[in-house]
Amino acid sequence: AFLRRADDSTGRCTYSFTVASPVEAGCPDAGGVSELRAELAALAARLSRLESRERGTGGSGPRGGEAGGARDPQHAAPAARLEAAYGELLRAKHEAPDHSVGVSGGNGPVWSPPRAARASVAVRGAGTALPHTVPGLATASRWDPQPLAYQELQSERTEVPASQLLEETVLGRPGSEDSAGCGELVWVGEPVVFGRADSIAGKYGVWMKDPEPVSPFTRETTWRVDAVGTEVRQLFQYEAAEQLAQGYPAKVHILPQPLESTGAVIYRGGLFFQPRRSRAVARYDLRGEAVTAEREIPGAGYHGQYPYSWGGYTDIDLAVDETGLWVIYSTEKARGAIVLSKLDPETLEIRQTWETNIRKRGVANSFVICGTLYTVSSYSAPNATINFAYDTATSTSRALSIPFENRFRYLSMVDYNPAERQLFAWDSFNMVTYPVRLSRA
Repeated sequence: AFLRRADDSTGRCTYSFTVASPVEAGCPDAGGVSELRAELAALAARLSRLESRERGTGGSGPRGGEAGGARDPQHAAPAARLEAAYGELLRAKHEAPDHSVGVSGGNGPVWSPPRAARASVAVRGAGTALPHTVPGLATASRWDPQPLAYQELQSERTEVPASQLLEETVLGRPGSEDSAGCGELVWVGEPVVFGRADSIAGKYGVWMKDPEPVSPFTRETTWRVDAVGTEVRQLFQYEAAEQLAQGYPAKVHILPQPLESTGAVIYRGGLFFQPRRSRAVARYDLRGEAVTAEREIPGAGYHGQYPYSWGGYTDIDLAVDETGLWVIYSTEKARGAIVLSKLDPETLEIRQTWETNIRKRGVANSFVICGTLYTVSSYSAPNATINFAYDTATSTSRALSIPFENRFRYLSMVDYNPAERQLFAWDSFNMVTYPVRLSRA
């Protein structure tokens, strides 16, 4: 594109540029008489202004040499060129009933000939230039199918709110490349219901997908546990979330020992859960259908000592993020504050531990994204928030206020799935997901 800056007919500074034009099916007002007249009038006005300038500097105008004597040689050539260009335009006006003539100038609409071959004739005097370039005249049939060679546009400035720029560039979009990778949680969308439990055993529970599945399972394989009861042993397997919505499992696994509450997760082909009435964490291999590892979490409260605010024996809560497997709990030493430990997914050994200043009974639930722990303010308030974050990279916490909707007023489980980039939750019989958005790391 070629950018130009010049005064228009009213004396205002105008920026314009020339770019290639798309092919158009037809041209309205192909005769172009009105546009040509407007352009000729604009050119005539410019010529008059130039004549006035010449008279002010001692010249006599384009025709003053004949009436008032010899003209200044410095202005003779430009004036002659102006007369020639003006005469050419007048001739083109009378010869254009069946042809199109390209004329550029002024602030009016641009009327361009459909021929690609054009010559730009710049009309300039010493120290003085016309505000616009006058394209060379070319004629062609109005039915010529060739695309336009150029189109002249006038630029406009539009103010965009800073919030919109932040939304589109810093925060990214759900599911887009901008939101790929790790970052801080900045937005949680509205819940989307995938299924509903049809018995009292499903008032609260846990449903999951494996972010790093092993064959024969896939990322579409969906798992569910109805957690109401004293002997919770059934793990339902579905080929996809759609099958879960229909209520027909492909298989039911019977766990060798009952699990407690809603803290279980599926990760790398295993179900990680807290066995009932213990401070241990166990791994159930989904292919071998057997417990392959079990380890106590030192000092962890269990069976109602340090649950979330909604209760449900949620003392030990497992989580998965982009970096691996986590366990969320509290101890007597921590005086009820949340303790976060990173686990080895094969041996369940604790790799590292962080003690936060967030009271576990004071929040409804929690999950981990990119090594940062996030907590939910309420399990029953319809307009809850993500209210705290603890960053394990800096060992610091901060208050947040990210809106979070409890649509069915009884949130008993919420976990993050790094492959789906969504939160999976169980809200009063309903299995739902929440889209999330992360800032760029």
